[in-house]
Amino acid sequence: MPSLGEQFRAAREARGVTLSEVAERIHIRSVYLQAIEEEDWPSIGAAVYVRGFLRTYARFLGLDPEGAVTEFSDLTGIMPPATALEQSGAPARSGPSIWVWLAGIVAVALLAIVGYSFWQLELPAGSAAGVGAAGAAASPAATLAGGPSPRAAASAPPSPTPAPQATAPLPPALAPSGLESVTLTWTAPSWVRVIVDGRQVSEGTFPASTVRTYRGGSISLRIGNAGGVEIKENGRDLGMLGHSGDVMDRLFSTAPNSTLEHDGTRNHG
Repeated sequence: MPSLGEQFRAAREARGVTLSEVAERIHIRSVYLQAIEEEDWPSIGAAVYVRGFLRTYARFLGLDPEGAVTEFSDLTGIMPPATALEQSGAPARSGPSIWVWLAGIVAVALLAIVGYSFWQLELPAGSAAGVGAAGAAASPAATLAGGPSPRAAASAPPSPTPAPQATAPLPPALAPSGLESVTLTWTAPSWVRVIVDGRQVSEGTFPASTVRTYRGGSISLRIGNAGGVEIKENGRDLGMLGHSGDVMDRLFSTAPNSTLEHDGTRNHG
């Protein structure tokens, strides 16, 4: 049986082409094609290049590419990486690498952090105030961050907040004995902050036609547009506390002589 190199030479000569013509057709230098026909493997270089050239040259000549590669491996004893791994008995690695798993874990952790941060941003300011001592400590901080201080309210109207944040208002009704009941009806957009018994329960810019009722022993109001909110105390119509653009503070309390906390109005129009 002719050797591997002789098979290639015979097939080429049978086609009547020279090494130079084959090199031009398959884009492999003629010196490497000659090395194949002479089985001069070191002149080609690494085994991976030899296998590639053998397959390309064999396909051009109509020979079996894989058969040529197998015969080369048998001649030199240099096995392809996959075959060598199988013969060594080492288990072949399958599935994603550890780096893929680590990248997936990091991605999931980042998604969890982003989701938790978004949930915290969407959480109403007043909802955390009722959860144990931590909620009680968070309420004054929310009051300071959410609206103007009493001193700043006299010099400039509060900036409207992006969205109203309020707990569910109590339905309009007469207050039980010993409690104040205050109903607010917006006739124009106005920023309002409400503190009931020392806890902020509502803050934001509400549109016209909004109605809210609050009950407690002490109800403190701060209104950024006093001419846009009508007030009823225990069913008694107090009307509007000021003109359009006035900033108004008002305290309703069951304690004697404490109904009026601050009635200084200022028009900013």
